[in-house]
Amino acid sequence: MTDVFSLLSFPTTAKAFTALPAVGSSEREGSASPLHKVPRLDRDSDSASASRTRAAALEAGKCIVVKVLGTPIKPSTGGPGDKDFALATRSVRVLLDKHDRDGLPVAYEYVYRACRSVVDVYNRGEGLYENVRLELEKCVGTLAKELLQVKAEEVEWLVSFNETCAWFEKRTAILQSVLTYLDRVYLVRKKDTPSIKRLVYNLFAERIFENSSIVERLHAGIKTWLDWERKERTAHKLREHIPALVRHLSNHDQYLPVFESYFLAITQIFYEAESTERAERLSGDAREFLKHCEVRRTEEEQRAKALLPESSWHDIVQTTDKALLTGRLDWLAKDALGRLMNEKAAQRLGVMYKLFARVEGQKVLCAAYKLHVVSTVKNIVEDQARDEEMVQRLLDFKAFCDKLCAEAFVDIIKEGVPEASKPAASPAKVGSSSTVVADLAVTKIPNKTFSYATIDAFTLGFKARRNKPAEMIAKYLDRAMRKGQKGKRDEDFQAELDAALGLYRFTEDKDVFRTFYHRALAKRLLLERSASDDFEKAMLKRLKEEYDPEFGMGDHMFNDLALSRDLMRDYNEQRAGLGYGEVAQKLSVMVLQRSFWPFAARKHDVDLPPAMQYELTKYTAFYRSKHSGRKLDWDHALGTATLKARFKNGDKELSVSLYQGLVLLLFNENAELAFKDIKEQTRMDDAELRRTLQSLALGKKRVLRKVPMGKEVNENDVFHYNVDFADPRHQVHINSIQVKETAEENRRTHSAIEGDRKHALDAAIVRVMKARKELHYEQLKAATIDAVSKHFVPDVVVIKQRIASLVEQEYLRRDEDDMNLYIYVA
Repeated sequence: MTDVFSLLSFPTTAKAFTALPAVGSSEREGSASPLHKVPRLDRDSDSASASRTRAAALEAGKCIVVKVLGTPIKPSTGGPGDKDFALATRSVRVLLDKHDRDGLPVAYEYVYRACRSVVDVYNRGEGLYENVRLELEKCVGTLAKELLQVKAEEVEWLVSFNETCAWFEKRTAILQSVLTYLDRVYLVRKKDTPSIKRLVYNLFAERIFENSSIVERLHAGIKTWLDWERKERTAHKLREHIPALVRHLSNHDQYLPVFESYFLAITQIFYEAESTERAERLSGDAREFLKHCEVRRTEEEQRAKALLPESSWHDIVQTTDKALLTGRLDWLAKDALGRLMNEKAAQRLGVMYKLFARVEGQKVLCAAYKLHVVSTVKNIVEDQARDEEMVQRLLDFKAFCDKLCAEAFVDIIKEGVPEASKPAASPAKVGSSSTVVADLAVTKIPNKTFSYATIDAFTLGFKARRNKPAEMIAKYLDRAMRKGQKGKRDEDFQAELDAALGLYRFTEDKDVFRTFYHRALAKRLLLERSASDDFEKAMLKRLKEEYDPEFGMGDHMFNDLALSRDLMRDYNEQRAGLGYGEVAQKLSVMVLQRSFWPFAARKHDVDLPPAMQYELTKYTAFYRSKHSGRKLDWDHALGTATLKARFKNGDKELSVSLYQGLVLLLFNENAELAFKDIKEQTRMDDAELRRTLQSLALGKKRVLRKVPMGKEVNENDVFHYNVDFADPRHQVHINSIQVKETAEENRRTHSAIEGDRKHALDAAIVRVMKARKELHYEQLKAATIDAVSKHFVPDVVVIKQRIASLVEQEYLRRDEDDMNLYIYVA
């Protein structure tokens, strides 16, 4: 029982006496006699009246005089360490009393020394620790009760919660400091007893964060604040208190269970509802929906970075993305991607990829991308009205696709962690110190799936029109090689050629490309229209080494031209020795081996003027003297001539084809000629003659006039020499007609390709059967396709026809019992 001395040592503000029972009789010191009854005093001297008097006096603010009856009591020295124990206990009680205004009765150092004495000198650490625990329980219980009694609204209540946490954390920090010796000496020996800090946080979590009513009010405040910011799209007036709330929750290890998990849950619910509403409203415009998703994502990211620890940023943004996009990917990919690609919106496509990547929707986006590329390539290839622009349009679209694969469809790597698949970081406390590198190494890694999809899509798109893409690629390269660099650097010109060859990889009709390229190369070399022999040879070497060994035929073309120049030099020297040097210099002959040049022998050619024919006869005799047993077949279709023409505006040198020259020479003797007369004198093919006359009378440079005027050449037309022709240059080129391919030439080329394919299939079938002896039809078909696939992909119907033809020719026979089994006939 507490003695009077101890009671008298309480602070003046304590009401200890009101709780102390009235002093009655006491046992005399050293007396063994029984207690005697105390005589009844006056009405105010009994214990009950004394208590009433003290209470009234306290309420009136009067002083109270305590009269001790009997033998005076000496101040008790108490047990060992009572003073230090009482000081430490009282200090704990004062620190944990929220309404205490006076503070500790002594300095922190004295409390620390008292604690040290209690623990180290008097070994009363257990009692002190128990008193601390009781005071903490009382304090936390009071705080919980007061929080529940706060009448503020949801968000305002969070402010009160922050103030409570701030006070408690400050006071318990002081408590841990002054009771450090209790922690380091007594509690170290007690392995199962929590430290002061752990005791503080355990009790706070038990009474505060395990109190469902408090947690509900916490969640209500968080939700009200968050919903308001998301709907108003601006900062709440009490937003500045959120970081403090996060910091207090993190200090008590309650951020993840109390704040973040609830934050993520309401984020998902909010954006799932918003996604449904927005998708219905923007059902016809997926691009606007994507814009909205990116804006919302940015808002959440900024909010998280401004208020929450870094460990939460990724999860919050990812939850936002998934809530907005889940279930919408197919619609977005189908509707938005095509429109963005048509608009060449590479940046927005990059944003779209990032959104899809965050919800693992790359496969959905890639599938839609591939479908769009296939459709676009097909449309370009099938657009016959714009065949001349086909390759350039394909190159532009391919360049755009390559740009997307390199810049838009990429994964961003920061410090070795992919942004799209960055794992959630471990929880971090707000305010914790960390070192941040200002310039992070950022690497872009292209998603190879999109590159492969581009290749597959172009290959499928090229199949939409058999043979044509390969033909147009060859013609595009022909124009590039004729035009040359035109001021471009070697690297740029080479890149242009590489891009066109990149398209060549997508076509299965390699033989078509090779045939048309060879024909164009032959014309460039014979007409001397190539911009550079070095580029021609480099291109042939590359085609031969990287694409098709049969391009080695081009090397033989250059050899023929070199030998022809040597022969002409010998011929000119011989004629000069005979006194015909000036005449011989006017002749240029190219002797070509037919097997290396893509031109068929002509059954009939034009009639040359006697003078021309005489020179050719002389050259033939010269050639036979050099090479006996060889035969020369003259082909004038690709011949050229230079004519001197006289016009009113001055003399000109006309560079024309040999056919054009034959027609113009007729006007030396006649001022006008009818179509029928020209045809009769030249014996030129009708279609060729019409084309030649069109180039002379209806082209840009009209050295002839046609009567009547019109776009076509008719049999009744009459042609006049145009003496009024004018051109600023002295040398006028009109022989571009030879470079352009006619419809008839194109038809003959395709016919030749189909014929070559039949021979290739026959040879492949025979080789396969010779090696295997017997095969079923399906096996033979597959083996044949594989054998010729490097050059072209044959039609199954054609394979069947060639097999039937070989059976008729007795290279193969059918088995008598199994008609699908073919046997090789040796």
